[in-house]
Amino acid sequence: MSAISHEFDLSQVTMLPPAEPGPRAVPDVEEIAARWEAVHEAAAAVGKLAQLGRESLTNEVASLPIRAAEKGGWRYEMVARGVDDLAAVMQPGLRALLSLTAGGQDTTAAALTLWREFHIARAAILKLCPQDRQDKP
Repeated sequence: MSAISHEFDLSQVTMLPPAEPGPRAVPDVEEIAARWEAVHEAAAAVGKLAQLGRESLTNEVASLPIRAAEKGGWRYEMVARGVDDLAAVMQPGLRALLSLTAGGQDTTAAALTLWREFHIARAAILKLCPQDRQDKP
């Protein structure tokens, strides 16, 4: 059985530190947007290892950081913590998959499992700040 080769090199990846504990005084859309994008880049890599194509982000997914910052309060806090939690799962999961792939093992099934878990968690985060009906295309 041959493993899929990849071009992912985590030595050059910028790992974002976890968000500061406690409530944020002012929602920081740039911070949460950077974390949201990083989580989706990791998901794209997992998708490739799962032999899936790169997902096109819908407006609902892409605009989550802005919606969360606009709503502020507990919704922003929960979205920020959810994104941090999702990153905490994706980073070691992707590293493990890449390590196994480098060792010549087929990681398709494991990558697909992580891909599904990502989508389940992302759906839960999206429910915290649903897109308004008038915002939908």
